[in-house]
Amino acid sequence: MPEAANPRDIVLLVDDSPEALGFLTEALEQSGFSVLIATSGNAALNIADRITPDLILLDAVMPGMDGFDTCARLKANASVAQVPVVFMTGLTETEHVVRALEAGGVDYLTKPINIDELRARIRVHLSNARSAQSARVALDAAGRHLLAVRGDGTVRWSTPQATRLVNAATGSDDGLAVVAARIAAWMRERQGGDKQGSLTLHQAGQTGLQISYLGAIGANEYLFRLTAENGMSDDEMLRQHFHLTQRESEVLLWIAKGKSNRDIGEILGLSARTVTKHLEQIYVKLGVENRASAAVKATQVLHGI
Repeated sequence: MPEAANPRDIVLLVDDSPEALGFLTEALEQSGFSVLIATSGNAALNIADRITPDLILLDAVMPGMDGFDTCARLKANASVAQVPVVFMTGLTETEHVVRALEAGGVDYLTKPINIDELRARIRVHLSNARSAQSARVALDAAGRHLLAVRGDGTVRWSTPQATRLVNAATGSDDGLAVVAARIAAWMRERQGGDKQGSLTLHQAGQTGLQISYLGAIGANEYLFRLTAENGMSDDEMLRQHFHLTQRESEVLLWIAKGKSNRDIGEILGLSARTVTKHLEQIYVKLGVENRASAAVKATQVLHGI
């Protein structure tokens, strides 16, 4: 009986062999997956620019751009960076396995592919990817500005709040690239040695950004915390900018995060009526008439817009 899969699970299958594509496509579709097909590295890149798959099955040996280079270029795409890539290869030498992992792959399967093993590997990696994404969402909801990089400084993932903070601090929509280059240089200086400490990024006319090393969180993956150099928390920024009381700034912060009055009351230990009273004062001080407008104004301050 076919193994059930979430209909949202999209597998991008990249292989230059028509026989392999036909065999694997049929097996994956019978298992409930939606399958996108690419017969070259360039075709895979074009598809990934338009549609983000849940998992990528990538042939290592292809004419032109091979699987290793294809994977590295896919991982440079922010929307695909967290998508697990499983290599398919007839190459079993250690150097090829290492190269696959260094390119950003999470696993490899030796050809000819065993379908039962393929299903099991896909299930594990989809589960791991969802857990990692849930963790990043939870960190962001808690207001954590965290960034994970490889040893060469390549960004593995960033919480949305960290990305917004970086863009505000660099005055760029691609601030992560600037920060990644700075971290890469810092990591090279400490190669093989102590990586403890922090570094500071200064861009002309922008608020300085402190980047603190927190530790290794996996093989060749390191975690950093980002802090605006002024050291102010989000609610402090709102309090100073809009001349709010401490409680008003806390309420406004949760409004900006999309929480309802009831949720805010539970979080802050207030009655819904008290939250409403605070909101009335917030509207007056911000010169707005509703929570949506208040949230927009708060977001502009928090993200440096």
